[in-house]
Formats: sequence, structure tokens, C-alpha cells
Amino acid sequence: MSIYKKIYHSSEEVCLICETKKEQGIHIMHSFICMDCEKELVNTKTSDPKYSFFVYQMGKAVFSQDKRRA
Repeated sequence: MSIYKKIYHSSEEVCLICETKKEQGIHIMHSFICMDCEKELVNTKTSDPKYSFFVYQMGKAVFSQDKRRA
């Protein structure tokens, strides 16, 4: 069994990054990130303008987590 079968979830959810429904991805801090965005995120250099977008979108997960604790 590959690691992707263990980690990657397989039901349709809305991706935190691209905000589209996808079937495969991972959960981080109770948020879903599709496999396509996860691959792009880990391969994006911090100097790339797209990186700021990823950071902004990931901030939504942190904000969502803080709201749950309140």
C-alpha cells in the first residue's frame, strides 16, 4: 500500500486553496487541501508571487481553528 492511500482522503470536499470540489487531498488543521494544490504548494519557491496567495489561503485554516477554540 502506498503512503498516498494512507494519507489522501477520497470523498468530495472543497479545497482550502483553490476553493473547488475535489476528491483527493489531505486534511491539515481540519481543513482540506486537494492533491493538485498540495503538490503545487510544496513545489513553489518562497520568492514566487503565488507563494503569498498560498500563505493567505492557509491563514484561513488558522483563523478557522482559532474560531473553534473560542
